Amino acid sequence: QVQLVESGGGLVQAGGSLRLSCAASGRTFSYYAMGWFRQAPGKEREFVAIINGSGGNTYYADFVKGRFTISRDNAKNTVYLQMRSLRPEDTAVYYCAGSSTVLRATSLHEYDYWGQGTQVTVSS
Repeated sequence: QVQLVESGGGLVQAGGSLRLSCAASGRTFSYYAMGWFRQAPGKEREFVAIINGSGGNTYYADFVKGRFTISRDNAKNTVYLQMRSLRPEDTAVYYCAGSSTVLRATSLHEYDYWGQGTQVTVSS
């Protein structure tokens, strides 16, 4: 079992930055690819970024490429999402999730564990 707890959300002005953290319990953290998703009001949850177990490979949704960076520290059982140049349309609840699939996981059903989410609000 893996439990995930996100933090770091908040209110920021457009153009600003935030860094989200996701702390995981369990000794098998490095076994899982970790992803970030987001869900805006009235919209479906969507994929943002994923990083593999070792941290050597990452993949991003087109709408965050060049602005967001996913990273992980396996010694701290933590995955991060550094968000820069934030836009009002980035406003959403951000969720981290763990996937045991060996493939690039961009769909919700490919993830085994989910955090409770952290709110990010970007004002214009």
